[in-house]
Formats: sequence, structure tokens, C-alpha cells
Amino acid sequence: MVADGAVANRSEAVRLGLERLIDQHRRFQIGEEIAEGYRRQPQTDEELAGLGRATHALVEEEPW
Repeated sequence: MVADGAVANRSEAVRLGLERLIDQHRRFQIGEEIAEGYRRQPQTDEELAGLGRATHALVEEEPW
């Protein structure tokens, strides 16, 4: 990667790799926390019905 000019040196390559791994792990943890919240308190049928209507309205607004 250094020879190709993608990074300035090996240290930068390692730093970028670690940053990516840390970000990926953090995003996974946040996703798990969100999923656990929904497992503890699932959405009601009324909430889900409202989502369907809202999604339909958003799709209808698109200029496809």
C-alpha cells in the first residue's frame, strides 16, 4: 500500500486498519444494544402498523 501511494508509510497503514477495526466493533456493539432494547420491549402491533403507513408514504414521494 505504501508503494502504491495509498498510505504514506506502514505506521499509517496500521493506524488506519486499527481505526477501521475499532469503528466496526463499536458499530456492532451499538447494533447489539439496539436489538437488545427491542427484545426487552418489542414494538406493539400499533407501532408496526404506523411504520408500514409511513414507509408507504415515503416510497410514494420518491420520483422513481
